[in-house]
Amino acid sequence: MGNRNVNLVPFGELFLYGKMNSSQIILNVVIFVPLGIYAGTLFEKWVFGKQLFFFFLISFIVEALQFILAIGAFDMTDVFTNTLGGLMGLLIFKGLKHVFHNSVKAQKFINIIGVIGTIFMILFIVLLKIDMLPIRYK
Repeated sequence: MGNRNVNLVPFGELFLYGKMNSSQIILNVVIFVPLGIYAGTLFEKWVFGKQLFFFFLISFIVEALQFILAIGAFDMTDVFTNTLGGLMGLLIFKGLKHVFHNSVKAQKFINIIGVIGTIFMILFIVLLKIDMLPIRYK
């Protein structure tokens, strides 16, 4: 990459070109959902605004590091969508806590899902690496 770009207008591509890369937006949201879930468990005592600021700050730092290290662009759309993903994860945790009527039971459920997800991701990466999937990684 080696190139440094800054986009300070959220969803600027939509306004300039009339279209956006929806897959990138979805991935930016999805990748921050686990942060929201785990922040809900780790920082349960924090008020909502502080948790939301935490998601924003982490996303801002990730985007700034991409710019500083010249491995990607600093994009406010990404900051917004990453923060939205963290918020969605937090809402998922709060929903699970409500369903289980207990924070500890919700955390145990999340841990089980996390272990299963980790096993599937490792399996996926191994199969991808040994060329056993119909998709190719280059």
